[in-house]
Amino acid sequence: MAKESTIRTPIVCVMGHVDHGKTSLLDRIRGSSVVSTEEGEITQHIGATLVPIDAVTRMGGALSQVSVNVPGLLFIDTPGHHAFTTLRARGGALADMAIVVVDINEGFRPQTIEALQILRNYKTPFVIAANKVDRIHGWRVQENQPFLKTFAQQNDRVQGMVETKVYELVGKLSDLGFNSERFDRVSDFARNICIVPTSAITGEGVPDILMVLIGLAQRYMTESLKVSADGPGAGTVLEVKEERGLGMTLDVILYDGTLRVGDEIVVAGNDQIIETKVRSLLKPRPMSEILIEERFERVKSVTAAAGIKVAAPKLDGVIAGSPLRVARGGNREEVIEQVRREVQDIEVNLSDVGVIIRADTIGALEALSKELEGHQIQVMRAIVGPVTRHDVIEAGTIKDPLYSAIIAFNTPVLPDAIDALADTAMSHVSIFEGGVIYQLIDDYIEWRDEKKQELERQKFEKLIMPAKIRILPNCVFRQSNPAVVGVRVLGGKLQSGANLALPNGKKVGRIKQIQAKNESVQEAEAGKEVAISIEGPTVGRQINVDDDLYVDIPERHVKVIEREMIDQLSPSLRETLEEFTTLKRREDPFWGK
Repeated sequence: MAKESTIRTPIVCVMGHVDHGKTSLLDRIRGSSVVSTEEGEITQHIGATLVPIDAVTRMGGALSQVSVNVPGLLFIDTPGHHAFTTLRARGGALADMAIVVVDINEGFRPQTIEALQILRNYKTPFVIAANKVDRIHGWRVQENQPFLKTFAQQNDRVQGMVETKVYELVGKLSDLGFNSERFDRVSDFARNICIVPTSAITGEGVPDILMVLIGLAQRYMTESLKVSADGPGAGTVLEVKEERGLGMTLDVILYDGTLRVGDEIVVAGNDQIIETKVRSLLKPRPMSEILIEERFERVKSVTAAAGIKVAAPKLDGVIAGSPLRVARGGNREEVIEQVRREVQDIEVNLSDVGVIIRADTIGALEALSKELEGHQIQVMRAIVGPVTRHDVIEAGTIKDPLYSAIIAFNTPVLPDAIDALADTAMSHVSIFEGGVIYQLIDDYIEWRDEKKQELERQKFEKLIMPAKIRILPNCVFRQSNPAVVGVRVLGGKLQSGANLALPNGKKVGRIKQIQAKNESVQEAEAGKEVAISIEGPTVGRQINVDDDLYVDIPERHVKVIEREMIDQLSPSLRETLEEFTTLKRREDPFWGK
């Protein structure tokens, strides 16, 4: 018998900046659609809220005229950003669609932009909820009304304000590479992002958001939402937590098939694949019953899409973001292999040299590595979990000092790693911690650029720079052992420790010390007159008054200066270098090249 294929509920993730109203929007969607009748009642799932289609239609009004084959919408309740990066299904994002909540008065914030970049990476369709319209000065509230109805009741000034603010969002989205428009003006939903002005507090515009989501699912996702209702369950672990009386439990979003009590399940642990048997499946009780008995009610089975709490033995060490698969019949080995592959196939391109990245979940690791890739920053190792001493030691041995860094997204640094950092041998390693990906990347880039400049400086300091000097008349203070003479620096930069040569290439000795105004100095710029002591020559024999001398730059230093530093040289240094290399290349045209 062919497996019955049904259309499952699309999974919707709510994302955006912390205080732009994500939670209130979810509360409003739940609240306005929780009704006393059993039919169309919102069901609380673990980590998710199911809004059945008739509740949506009741709110959306206009949908009642359309035949809809999507059973409803499953909203993921966890913090949107985290949910999105944690939840993966078959190597992609688990959410089918997303709502990005933006405060219409404040516009895009760092987290909003990050959410959009993640959505683009995963090619996930989304809607913009331009929230808090009720905060626009002079707005007249029309509780729970669709946007166009409430918009028509506003005066011209308020309407003008809304238009302006929507177009500011359109402009910003355009800068980020998205075409967008107010939802009622969009004809091609595949090409344009809908912006829906809403108020989570008054419910205005909320019906439109639900309408747009159902429309998107209906038009573009019917094929991908087909699931085998009676097939073995497939889901993603949202959170691993201990519950009183139950021990370790998994909060799971099931996106395919059915999960039953007694099923053999396979999940990924920190360093191994875990096989176990479902002891019980738990759903939160409806709000009204929570006070009466336990918080959870036990169910025998659950069908996708749904959020469910799974209690089973051996769940210690399961990682958030892990796939969960049911093994039925003889496919156990195949399922284990699938889970292993999915965990190992983290979509991260690793290089021989690069930074080490850590994150709290598999999906977060992928999101971080994708963003790093976009900035041409290579990754050497990518691991789920806290930063360890081993990571610090490994980062300390990376050959390229610009990659001696660990980037930790949403995950702690263990005490032994902090101790390792305190070791002087590891003082060049840096750790970047935080919960906003692009902020972490900015911090790393800033550190890398500073380090680059410092390395350039050090390179410059070690290189022998070009200089040309003339021995001044009446300034021979000592003839030899060492010879001490007054000189004028004609060009370049004179450094102590440099060797000197005559224009004919004959080496004459080494500068032991430079003195200016009776004080010892390390270097002297063009135009300065200083006294120098030279080991080697005798004045009147190897060198004479009015002689011009050049600093004898080693050939390998000339190569570095000409290839890497020529643009940073002052005109005087460049000119002197040219003179010196011309003299050298008379005999050997390829000298220093």
